Amino acid sequence: MNRIDQRFQSLKAQGRVALVPYVTAGHPDPGFTVDILHAAVAAGADLVELGMPFSDVMADGPVIQNACARALEQGTGLDHVLAMVREFRQRDDETPLVLMGYTNPIERRGSERFAREAAEAGVDALLIVDCPADEAGDLHGQLAANGLHQIFLVAPTTTQARLERTAALAGGFVYHVSIKGVTGAATLDVDALAPMLESIRVRMDLPVAVGFGIRKPEQAASVARLADAVVIGSALVERLDECDSKDQAIEVVTEFLAPVRQAMDNGSPVNSEKAVNLS
Repeated sequence: MNRIDQRFQSLKAQGRVALVPYVTAGHPDPGFTVDILHAAVAAGADLVELGMPFSDVMADGPVIQNACARALEQGTGLDHVLAMVREFRQRDDETPLVLMGYTNPIERRGSERFAREAAEAGVDALLIVDCPADEAGDLHGQLAANGLHQIFLVAPTTTQARLERTAALAGGFVYHVSIKGVTGAATLDVDALAPMLESIRVRMDLPVAVGFGIRKPEQAASVARLADAVVIGSALVERLDECDSKDQAIEVVTEFLAPVRQAMDNGSPVNSEKAVNLS
């Protein structure tokens, strides 16, 4: 069984919500990334999203654009990202890892080769921002053949027809983009989440993660009352951008994520069934 499925089964049994931080591979320094991943897990992360640096990150705002640019300037390519995953797996063979990125680098490598190498490195799933279910085709087949899930984004503007097409291919969890905009661009409206999450759950039997716009522990706790997972990216990446040493980066990750984890645990319902309204 895929690590993601195992992790969500375990969390459901415990009545807990997953904390899923995002970090960009190679940012702020390629030598920091693996230790940042371990620090995130130690601070309470249940899954980790590792961004594959790319030059045209269309879904991301200035913070992650800058992180990708810094990583690319330091030579972080796809081979380096997979090497980081292999190194992480030397000490942690349980925490699910999701690679997040864009289609172009994968197409250049070839989907068959990429899927095989990602699985061999220890990746559990791919979230390809510019590869919706309508266009997944060969890539989805190659990922599935190697035991990898493809995670899809669902936005407030997603039509019911596209939700149904996504449901047919999605694995691991579905990622609900909580705002209309790029990462880090706005603050989410928690009250507006419930109808969308209900619509998603009617159509697919997968955990629902919510991301974009979550910056503070209290926001994460509010989202955790509705969702199965809370994703935090830009707020953490922004703090990591100021780190000049590995020790400082580890400290930043710990000090940022630990209060989020605590708030989610204290503010989440104790049962494992998530309500879709707050009445």
